[in-house]
Amino acid sequence: MDLVQSRLDGFLAERGAELRGISPDLDVVDDYARRLLAGGKRFRALFCYWGWRAVSAHATEFDPLDDDSADADLGAVVSIAAGLEVFHAAALVHDDIMDNSDLRRGQPSVHRAFAVLHRERGWDGSSDGFGLSAALLLGDLLLGWSDELVDAGVAATDNVAAGRAARAEFGRMRTEVTAGQYLDIFEETAWRTIPEEEHLSRAQRVIVFKSAKYSVESPLVIGGSLADGSLAQLAALREFGLPLGIAFQLRDDLLGVFGDPAVTGKPAGDDLREGKRTVLVTLARQKLPASAARVFDELLGDRSLDADQIAMLQTAVRDSGAVEHVERVIAHHLDQSRAALAAAPLARSARAELTALADAATTRTF
Repeated sequence: MDLVQSRLDGFLAERGAELRGISPDLDVVDDYARRLLAGGKRFRALFCYWGWRAVSAHATEFDPLDDDSADADLGAVVSIAAGLEVFHAAALVHDDIMDNSDLRRGQPSVHRAFAVLHRERGWDGSSDGFGLSAALLLGDLLLGWSDELVDAGVAATDNVAAGRAARAEFGRMRTEVTAGQYLDIFEETAWRTIPEEEHLSRAQRVIVFKSAKYSVESPLVIGGSLADGSLAQLAALREFGLPLGIAFQLRDDLLGVFGDPAVTGKPAGDDLREGKRTVLVTLARQKLPASAARVFDELLGDRSLDADQIAMLQTAVRDSGAVEHVERVIAHHLDQSRAALAAAPLARSARAELTALADAATTRTF
């Protein structure tokens, strides 16, 4: 991923200079943006790149993404892949605000970091209020910057129609993930008013639109579209990407309940404190005895839960059999994804890399 990081570094250097030209007080905004984009797994950039490689007429001419090729089409996909990473950073900032999260990747979340800055410098008003407002603005700024990178990538390709198709898929992705994010917070607050038999299908819908399409399917199709993929090739990327994206998010949901903070960068059981109505939680509630389910509901979403209470909820989820159920669903979707890839009209070398990516995305440990 050296080329993507290089593109990000150059872009952020340019935008940081613009910010400092406005005011030195914006140095911290530049600093926090760089911190957000300095790490991460880069799954979205990787899926975008390998979606492009899978259908590119020039796929065999290029080495992996950390080569030094100066091909214009490669530059286009690298810019768009970098734009996806900036969009993801924006989504993380906004997601942490909505979830009232304290940590992100083991560091204070952006709104918390701005609040600490406010307190340390003795500014007037509410530190928390400043933190939320400043983080919201940084997230919006990152959204704008992601557009710039995607537009630069579209402009760099010689195939105007392919560039437009990639841009259209990016726009569709933004709408879907925003809708999915709304549905996520809706389910957290409206679940008591919804018939019990609908809870699981609604949780599954959130997974599809908040994460599966945005994390895997859309990046693949954006890359494939930029390479002017055929309808059959783009359909194959979707058939591979959607079940893999579902498996990816189900694994993330397991980590949100049982993950080691040293691995996840977030407190243990954070999804339980946030009251996430995930497939895992929904299955656990359905499988628990009625009395245990009532206690579970009373505690779920209580941000003051201590370590013992978190452990009690974790035990309830395990004992319900929901973990084993979710593991089976992950395996099923991964099998679907692999089967779709095996029969896909895509470059053989790219299929091998996509298989490795599928394993990496779904076998993250606790």
